[in-house]
Amino acid sequence: MTEAFRLDLHTYLGRLGYSSAPPATLDTLRELQARHTAEFPFETLASMLRVPVQVEPAAIQDKLLRQGRGGYCFELNRLYLLLLQALGFDARGLTGRVVMGGPEDALPARTHMLVLVTIDGVRYISDVGFGGMVPTGPLLLDSEAEQATPHEPYRLTLVDGTYTLRALVTGSWRAMYVFDLQKVADIDYVVGNWYVCTHPDSPFLGQMIAARTGPELRKTLNNGSFAIHRLGQASERVQLQSVDEVLRVLREEFGIRGPEHPELRQIVERLIAGA
Repeated sequence: MTEAFRLDLHTYLGRLGYSSAPPATLDTLRELQARHTAEFPFETLASMLRVPVQVEPAAIQDKLLRQGRGGYCFELNRLYLLLLQALGFDARGLTGRVVMGGPEDALPARTHMLVLVTIDGVRYISDVGFGGMVPTGPLLLDSEAEQATPHEPYRLTLVDGTYTLRALVTGSWRAMYVFDLQKVADIDYVVGNWYVCTHPDSPFLGQMIAARTGPELRKTLNNGSFAIHRLGQASERVQLQSVDEVLRVLREEFGIRGPEHPELRQIVERLIAGA
């Protein structure tokens, strides 16, 4: 019989700057989302190395809290959901389809996980796992108004039961992902994650992507291209030239410890050369 999963709440909250459990309030949700996106980076090193990603809670917890790693939505948002539930929030997972960079009416696979949180009868979406454009504050679900976050403004629209999340980027509203409120089971995360980390069409397979937020800035790494995006300013970009430089940036800028893998350096070198 498999041992029941136990969330290491003390360590998790400590990483987020809490010495004790905060109350399940909207202010706490805002603070948790902002701190989480700054502390736990989005990263695809496992799928870069073509190592299957495990989304069982124990495996995610070990990776994020003990291995010095980050993860993508099925890891970050799944552990975040368990944290919210442990703190007493009324929260459940949702799945969505990523349309960023493509047509809004496309119907790609459900490869994104986000969280629905209800506080005093008011519904919000909260997301800590959407890479370089992750919202850094919860968003009112039942409003189509522009909503401020610590970073870019976002807005949600609803058409025929499907919500579209858009962000205001360089003066234009760009669609990020679409989702609905259908009930999600654990197997849905397993199937979506299997596609993301193994399917030949997955944008993460064989690619090095990392993202992390900071005060009024976002950091991104796409193979060998490292960028800092400051609000209201031109992005600063640098092309990394060596494996050691990439590993240093991962460690110092993203807080990511390079995984032990015999082909890590070879694969990173190939990605740099092709960038």
